[in-house]
Amino acid sequence: MFKKILVANRGEIALRIQRACRELGVKAVMVYSEADREAKYVKLAEEAVCIGPAPSPQSYLNMPAIISAAEVTDAEAIHPGYGFLSENADFAERVEKSGFQFIGPTPESIRIMGDKVSAKQAMIKAGVPCVPGSEGELPDDPVVIRRTAKAVGYPVIIKAAGGGGGRGMRVVHTEAALINAVQMTKAEAGAAFGNPAVYMEKFLQNPRHIEIQILCDKHKNGVYLGERDCSMQRRHQKVIEEAPAPGIPRKLIEKIGERCVAACKKIGYRGAGTFEFLYEDGEFYFIEMNTRVQVEHPVTELISGVDIVKTQIMVAAGEKLPFAQRDVTLRGHAIECRVNAEDAYKFVPSPGRITMWHAPGGPGVRVDSHVYTNYFVPPNYDSMIGKIIVHGDTREQALARMRTALLETVVEGINTNIPLHRELMVDAKFMAGGTNIHYLEEWLSRHKR
Repeated sequence: MFKKILVANRGEIALRIQRACRELGVKAVMVYSEADREAKYVKLAEEAVCIGPAPSPQSYLNMPAIISAAEVTDAEAIHPGYGFLSENADFAERVEKSGFQFIGPTPESIRIMGDKVSAKQAMIKAGVPCVPGSEGELPDDPVVIRRTAKAVGYPVIIKAAGGGGGRGMRVVHTEAALINAVQMTKAEAGAAFGNPAVYMEKFLQNPRHIEIQILCDKHKNGVYLGERDCSMQRRHQKVIEEAPAPGIPRKLIEKIGERCVAACKKIGYRGAGTFEFLYEDGEFYFIEMNTRVQVEHPVTELISGVDIVKTQIMVAAGEKLPFAQRDVTLRGHAIECRVNAEDAYKFVPSPGRITMWHAPGGPGVRVDSHVYTNYFVPPNYDSMIGKIIVHGDTREQALARMRTALLETVVEGINTNIPLHRELMVDAKFMAGGTNIHYLEEWLSRHKR
């Protein structure tokens, strides 16, 4: 096991990794920007290094500053968390060339799965079902683009090969709009991701967003930890996640889970990863793989009893997975609400000082958050300030516990989206389970404030 790990992230995930390190008896070096000097995990740190000013390119995206911090503190490994540099193959390569262990997949795996076109091709070879679409990157020839769209069938969606986070996508309903949509998406992709390549997929009308969580070690062992339903989204950004997914037969989950593990073994994958699927009419369609820990990993931890972050660290240190697939048993139901510093219905960010923070408690309630009373939420980063996660023996019990937890939560001084979560927890269709990825946006359009 490592003696010291540098945590190359901020916010609640930095605190989550710090806690996992403490449990393992590993020292954690926390890095921070000038805007995060007062963060809880910095105050709790045994060692902390300022890596630059508030803007991300000068701090959390500054590779030389992070690697220098690891060098001066004698860290042995770097955990990237999620976001920022977590899925950057060049960063993983630089970390390992500098003599540190990257707590995540190999740079090669990140490259394969980070490019949506190569990821799709790898999954087709591994027998994982994919959304019908172009065989690879779309060419510049308008005739070929139109022919491809006609073969796939309208509506289609144009996606950036190097995209993520819900950006770089455009839905096209008619041939007349097709070429312009491809050109605009290419321009956006080049500007946002440094890669103008785009590809085409059939646009599924009412799918659900289902994820399969996997863990693999360096010894060709792999397991899947069931599924998550992340269909409650706004502009492709997840708002509520739950595990397991309501109403999907276990045999289907087992079949797709086994294929995901087989695909990982084929590409020599190591660490934690998530396969994202669209699910419609009893069929799964692969859309992408996240080669890192997910924001929503706690719901899987609560139903499986597996500490995903600790396991990430253990397999990065060369240890074997401490369990096989037959040992994985899923129990009960878990729900996660992302708490964002924003207007609950207009979604305008609401940075500022929190004058009162009171977290909920009680049986089956977990709060992952780095904030506290008098903490200043900086305007420089993502608006998420925490997650409320509950576990119950049944989905109904989990819903009841989440309603209670949301009522108990007090955040003053800034706006949050907690009022929205309170309404959704009593919405009849959400309570019934199985809502599709468009449901939340449709709900918001009916409940305009």
